[in-house]
Amino acid sequence: MHQAVVNKDTSFEGIFIVGVKTTGIFCRPGCPARAPKIENTEFFSTAKEALQFGYRPCKMCRPLEHAGEPPSWLREILTEVNSNPSLRLKDYEIRQRGVDPARIRRWFKKNHDMTFQAYLRSRRLNEAFGRIRHTSKVTESAFDSGYDSLSGFNDAFKKATGFVPSQSGQRNIITITRILSPLGPLFAGATSKGICLLEFTDRRMLETQIKILRQRLNAEFIPGKNEHFDALDQQLGEYFRGQRRQFDLPLVIPGTEFQQLAWRALTKIPYGETRSYGQQAQAMENPKALRAVGKANGDNRLAIIIPCHRVVAADGSLTGYGGGLWRKKYLLDLEKR
Repeated sequence: MHQAVVNKDTSFEGIFIVGVKTTGIFCRPGCPARAPKIENTEFFSTAKEALQFGYRPCKMCRPLEHAGEPPSWLREILTEVNSNPSLRLKDYEIRQRGVDPARIRRWFKKNHDMTFQAYLRSRRLNEAFGRIRHTSKVTESAFDSGYDSLSGFNDAFKKATGFVPSQSGQRNIITITRILSPLGPLFAGATSKGICLLEFTDRRMLETQIKILRQRLNAEFIPGKNEHFDALDQQLGEYFRGQRRQFDLPLVIPGTEFQQLAWRALTKIPYGETRSYGQQAQAMENPKALRAVGKANGDNRLAIIIPCHRVVAADGSLTGYGGGLWRKKYLLDLEKR
């Protein structure tokens, strides 16, 4: 754990908290501050434990907040954007709100891999797509979404989605957002029909999963608001607080017949229990399909909601979890508690 602190290894986020005896401060494993000597540290499972031992939270890494949570100086602007998706904000208008445009640009680049202005454009396009799908009036949707000209709207729309606004009736948009959790940010995607993607943002398979969804749903991904995100955020929060054992969300899970069968079987594993790959295959009435079951579990695009973390090796050891075995252990320990 001390080596993780020295290396500022954020992959240990959620595993432990480090207390620094010489300063009385506790930090995340990846805190950018200078690493303390090992004899000056002690480690805790949670921030609550560190507080009980008299430590106070670090102001640099903010261990009482979820990783990736918007800082206080940004929250007012984000609230304004969320209440008005067609909003345009020039740099001088951002300064009038007491925020440095370069600072907000850096934060969005780090946490969303896009600039703040690109994020605003995506929000406006997402809003316009919804209007077009419901009214079929491209011109009206363009101006209602904050665009000054129809040609500018058409160019921006095609550049972002790959198709012109008039084709919106035949195409879909998968709205994407980031949802914070004790185990790091989650990348969520939803259509108008339900949640289709929930993956940890550092999962190596994420790019592949996005590509598969793009093809199977004939859709493009654009950041924005979706009617299903509030319920998803609320239910995930209840789950991590130990207040929810099952999710009640509309899901969109395109896949082969075998994948669908495997994913349904996963949802039937009781909360707080585990099942081996062999038991999972037997539950699907296909006891010889161990490898195929493992592959289908790996293809699951809805982490936590479809609980592939509840499948373990025959001897009970932890294997095969795309979000990392440390996250799998955390989830299983949470459910056992």
